[in-house]
Amino acid sequence: MTGRIIETRADVEEGAAQLAALCPRLARARALTGPLPLRRKPDGFAELLNAIVGQQLSIASAEAIWSRMNTARLTDPRAIARAPDATLRGAGLSRQKIRYARELAEADIDFDRLRDIPDEDVIATLTRVPGIGRWTAEIYAMFSLGRVDVFAPGDLALQEAARRLYDLPARPREGELRSMARAWTPWRAVAARLLWAYYRVDKQREGIR
Repeated sequence: MTGRIIETRADVEEGAAQLAALCPRLARARALTGPLPLRRKPDGFAELLNAIVGQQLSIASAEAIWSRMNTARLTDPRAIARAPDATLRGAGLSRQKIRYARELAEADIDFDRLRDIPDEDVIATLTRVPGIGRWTAEIYAMFSLGRVDVFAPGDLALQEAARRLYDLPARPREGELRSMARAWTPWRAVAARLLWAYYRVDKQREGIR
């Protein structure tokens, strides 16, 4: 049902080699970046909650709030459901993010099942929860579930990396980059890693939290 899963750095390097053979521009990016990171993360409620916490915040601010939530043991559905708003505000959550955290806790997502269903079903399940957009769902599918052929064309760093690597006149919009990425199937998640790495090399700053 799910197809291949990225489990090891060897999987990433296999995909990078295939992409480099497919496209001279990607081959140039790979030569500049060197070996790509695995970027696997845990799956489950806490990872999605962390993504909600970090929305529209600097890395430092998001990490500080998440540290407080960990210290207060506010990282599982029951804890979120039981905690008063004042407690969640004290950890640093805005009113909107408190609502999103409670919506996620009440969604009762079967995270084990997500490991076994098709990519689009994963994304559809997650985006039904308020506060989880397609970008967050795609990032979760790529890094927490290891899906090999998921891409996140709404990511600004990917758009900018594609513009610079392919000498485009303007940064491609989400739909344009989604269409462009079809050529990188079945390794789109590795293409994303390659573009992010190229972005860091080219811009000398991080492109993704």
